[in-house]
Amino acid sequence: QLTDLLQQYATAFRDPMMLQPPEWFKAFIYCEAFLQLPFFPIAAYAFLKGGCRWIRTPAIIYSTHVATTLFAILAHILFHDFSKSEHAGPQTLRERLVLLSIYLPYLLIPLLLLFTMLCNPHYKHVEKRKRK
Repeated sequence: QLTDLLQQYATAFRDPMMLQPPEWFKAFIYCEAFLQLPFFPIAAYAFLKGGCRWIRTPAIIYSTHVATTLFAILAHILFHDFSKSEHAGPQTLRERLVLLSIYLPYLLIPLLLLFTMLCNPHYKHVEKRKRK
């Protein structure tokens, strides 16, 4: 079952946020469900079709939102006192780094997308000037 798989993951990687998410983490889950997930098919269409410059603004919004949420999650993993958690959390630096490594790709991929949207000449906005 999925609940058994979730329990195994949370135990193996000492991730209590998956079993007993803090309120702020629940808010991020709702954002993911209602903002991020709808973005995926739209972005897949734009990138597979190619030449869709209109994806730039939605991709910038998506990537900055995800990166911002991940900064909070990574800071929580690094600095939170998990000794008070009902479920086992990371206690040693090694355990924190292992858990951090699971979440880190969710930061790196949006940052790569943001960098692409901001720096790739194909996606840069070309301003049209009015002729007199």
